[in-house]
Amino acid sequence: MQTLLLDGDAVDENTSYPELVVAVEDAFAAYERGDAQMPAKSYIDLPQYNGDFRSMPAYLRVDESALDDTGWDAAGIKWVNVHTDNNEEYDLPTVLGTMIYSDPRNAYPLAIMDGRELTMKRTGAAAAVATDHLAVADATSLGIVGAGVQAYTQLEAIATVRDIETVVVSDLDDERVARFVEAFEDRFDVRGGSVEEAAACDVLSTVTPVESPIVSTVGDHTHVNAMGADAAGKHELADDLLLNSKLVIDDHAQCTHSGEINVPYGEGVLTDDDIYAEIGEIVVGAKEGRIDTDGVTVFDSTGLAIQDVAAAHVVYEHAIENDNGSPFDFYGF
Repeated sequence: MQTLLLDGDAVDENTSYPELVVAVEDAFAAYERGDAQMPAKSYIDLPQYNGDFRSMPAYLRVDESALDDTGWDAAGIKWVNVHTDNNEEYDLPTVLGTMIYSDPRNAYPLAIMDGRELTMKRTGAAAAVATDHLAVADATSLGIVGAGVQAYTQLEAIATVRDIETVVVSDLDDERVARFVEAFEDRFDVRGGSVEEAAACDVLSTVTPVESPIVSTVGDHTHVNAMGADAAGKHELADDLLLNSKLVIDDHAQCTHSGEINVPYGEGVLTDDDIYAEIGEIVVGAKEGRIDTDGVTVFDSTGLAIQDVAAAHVVYEHAIENDNGSPFDFYGF
């Protein structure tokens, strides 16, 4: 048997956003139905290097009776980091990542792939799933706060579930805004703008690492994907905005520890009574998504290991079909 090595270009080439969004939606459903195992994310803190490691294992089974018409199961683990000095000291990205994708029948490593590219893709797909269930059906404008690498996949994925025409991107770095605009100007009416202009759009995605809220008001019926908070102390949206919204989270344990709600939840400003649902409950129909009387909706996404496994499944299947990647004999069997 052979293991497939897939670098970032191969992960990108073998990602189909429409399929990826469905796979991530299937993963949320499997988790809600109890057809997934996802131990808590574990951390190794390395303050001497201004960094940390995080391990994210998961298994999920998508049944033929679930959202898709084909059943599959998959397992894997992502080993990921955040080292804030990487760029300055080593000319490396702050976040790296390695995904090991395994056959659950016998534990053989089917693929080792770039976890950084995979993370960006599945994060965009998670926002698209939430947008599909919580945004107004006729949404045509998307605001993005933060013009880093995550911003690109937010637009790519969300554009598969809504007919996005206008995009407003806001960032303190004008050069990053210019690069983003240039990347998409042939496909969308895209421009730079203020946080307030971005927040007035039908859909808003926030993808920043801030620890002090930068968005306090949005449109009357805006859906917000709060994607930036992935560690304790991070906080992009004002407390009043969270409290006055229909608030949906991806996972209670992760969101209360390190998601967008972690600060107000820890302070007792926001409680479980203020949380409407986990996204899996909406996906399986246990709770309703957007209804006519809804105003602002918010999705708090921390990023789940089941999303990584679902995304790895899509990438691996296409890589096999397309004869991509570099196969090697890992064990010599």
